[in-house]
Amino acid sequence: MAEIDRYRPEDRRQLEALYRRVFGPDAADASRLRWDWQYRRNPHVPADGPRIWVAREGSTVIGQYASMPVRLSVMGQEIDASWGTDVMVAPERQRQGLGDLLFRTWDRDTGAALGLGLSESSARLFQKMHWPNVGPVTCLVKPLSRRALRNPTLPTGVNRFVSYVTLPWVRRVARMLPLEGEVQPVRHFDDGFTRLWERLKNKFAFAVRRDANYLNWKYLQAPHVRYVAAALVRNGEAAGYAVYRHVQEPRGRVTLLVDLFADPEDASGVLTLLRWIDREARAADSDKIRTFALNEAFRKLLRQSGYYQRRKAGIEFVAKINAIDVPAGYYAEPDSWHVTLGDSDVDH
Repeated sequence: MAEIDRYRPEDRRQLEALYRRVFGPDAADASRLRWDWQYRRNPHVPADGPRIWVAREGSTVIGQYASMPVRLSVMGQEIDASWGTDVMVAPERQRQGLGDLLFRTWDRDTGAALGLGLSESSARLFQKMHWPNVGPVTCLVKPLSRRALRNPTLPTGVNRFVSYVTLPWVRRVARMLPLEGEVQPVRHFDDGFTRLWERLKNKFAFAVRRDANYLNWKYLQAPHVRYVAAALVRNGEAAGYAVYRHVQEPRGRVTLLVDLFADPEDASGVLTLLRWIDREARAADSDKIRTFALNEAFRKLLRQSGYYQRRKAGIEFVAKINAIDVPAGYYAEPDSWHVTLGDSDVDH
C-alpha cells in the first residue's frame, strides 16, 4: 500500500523522471526551470521545506501533490493557504484512488485549499469530494484591431466579412482616452505596495495577500515569464498597480493583463491603469487585450473600458476554507472576491 509523506531533497530526481513520464519532456523541462523559484524561493514556504506530498511504495515515488503556499485574506482575517499545482500519479497506478488520497492529505494540511485552472481529472476529484465550486473566473477581452475577432475555424472570406462588419465597433472601443492620473513603470515593488495592501485588503472578501515581498517574487523574480508592472501614483504613494505581458498566439498578438489591484471603488484610478495598458498594448502591436477577473466591481470597470466577456473561456476555480468558519452563502457570492490570472501558477 502506498505511503504519503512530505517531500525530501533526495526525491528530486525521481520526481523529475515521473514528471517526464506523465507530462512529457517539454513540460518537464519547463517545470525544472521554475521549480526552485516556485517551491523554494516562495516567501511563504515554511521553514521545514516545500509543501509537496509524495506517494511512495517502498523506495519508489509513484505520485506527487505539490502546492504553492500563500497568505489569504478572508473577510479581513489572514490565514495560511495554498494553491494546488503540480499533481501527478504514475500511469500504471492511476484510477486506483491515489490521487484522491493525495488531495485529502493536502486539504488536511492547509488553512485554505485553492485550485485554479483545473485539469479534467482534478475537476472530477473536487466534485467527488464535494468542494465548493466558485468559478469560473470570467475572461474579458478588449479588441484593438480588425484582426482581434478572427476565428481560425472559419473560412477566410467569413473572417474578412466579420472584420468588415465589426470594424466600426472595434475602432470605437479601442480609441485612446486620456489618463486621469500618474502612472509609472515598476522595477521593484517597495514598501509602499505593502501599505497599499494594508489599506485595501478589507475591500475584498477573499484575496491573496499582495505585499511587496510577494509581488517581487511572483512577478519580477519569475525565471520563466517576463512580466511588466506599472503603478498608479498619488502624492508619491502607490494607489494601485497592473501587471501584464505581451505574447504571440496563433490568432495574433495578445497583451495579457495578468493582475490588477486598486481600490475597486476608485473608478478613476482603475480606468487610468486600464488606459495605460491600452497604450502599452498598442505600442506592442497587440490585436487584443485579455484578462480574467472574478471581482464584479473590476469587471464593471473593464466593461466600461471596452472589454467584453468570453463566456466559454473562463478559468475554473475552487476554494475551501478550513482554518476559520465562513458564513452560509460565502462561496455562492464571490462578487467581492479578487482572483486574477496571476494567482496560482496558471500563467506559465
